[in-house]
Amino acid sequence: MEKSIKFFDFCSGIGGGRIGLERNGFQCVGHSEIDPNTAETYKRFFNDERNFGDLTKIKIESMPDFDMMIAGFPCQSFSIVGKREGFKDSRGQIIYFLIEIMKKKNIKYFILENVKGLVNHDKGNTLRTIKKEIEDAGYNVYVKVLNSIDFGVPQMRERIYLIGFKKEIDNYSFEFPKEEKFIYNFEDYIDAENELELKKDNETFKRYLSNKYNIEENYRIEDILKWENSVIDYRQSDLRRYEGFFPTLRTGRHGLLYIKNGKIKRLNGYEALLIQGFPKEIASIVKKDNFFVNNKVLSQAGNAMTVNVIEKIGENILKSIKNKKKVYNGKLFD
Repeated sequence: MEKSIKFFDFCSGIGGGRIGLERNGFQCVGHSEIDPNTAETYKRFFNDERNFGDLTKIKIESMPDFDMMIAGFPCQSFSIVGKREGFKDSRGQIIYFLIEIMKKKNIKYFILENVKGLVNHDKGNTLRTIKKEIEDAGYNVYVKVLNSIDFGVPQMRERIYLIGFKKEIDNYSFEFPKEEKFIYNFEDYIDAENELELKKDNETFKRYLSNKYNIEENYRIEDILKWENSVIDYRQSDLRRYEGFFPTLRTGRHGLLYIKNGKIKRLNGYEALLIQGFPKEIASIVKKDNFFVNNKVLSQAGNAMTVNVIEKIGENILKSIKNKKKVYNGKLFD
């Protein structure tokens, strides 16, 4: 029996990356999460109290040995939603702590995830700097932007993934998973028991529809109620409609609505987890545990990794590890 690959879940959030790797037989040996509410959710989901806390303060020598690192390192400093301060923001420095852990633990592989905005932040210099620092630490780095909707969940969510292999063991055969086209059944991601209804006489929503950004569209509640299986992005400014799928979930973004059976429903935490690829047995904990507050889980889901994408990446990492050939410019060598 092959020895399972051990991984450590850094900036773990609520464990979307962990689930994706465990589906490939990888073994989690610990995690690191600084936010106490998020850490509590992780503990409820996995019955796991091995949280090492703030990764900038971890005593590396006290950590268990592991082969792989996975980290959705803080994205606020690179996101178009934030101020895009990059390395000027202390959160942008987390990558250097991760690199230090890579070197001291001599890990073999890693998966790093961040917002698409990292691609062109500071005209691409930030990404080039990160990539060079990792390469100088002894790793080959593979980079690509993937969209969650191409991997089995109805959510437009573009994220950049950096996959790394220790140079001396890399056989250059890693490939990113191929995108696929899926037909989504809206009911599979909707909670039939969702009672978070936006009443059609809601004065706040009516005023929103008549603001200067929406007035030209002449949106009427009566018409919106006919948009069956449509999703409404209830933005600060204009309203946007999506047919049968969701825009990107984000931390703090609680304005997503959908139309079902002639009613306007607010997306709840359980549904947010489903459209991030979390299995129903984990998402259901939200429904039966009074500890969870809906908005809190919505924010946490918005900050999570998409399970399906990590699962596919993990699968391709395994394929590369098991490949006994080396590949250079498309040619195989023993």
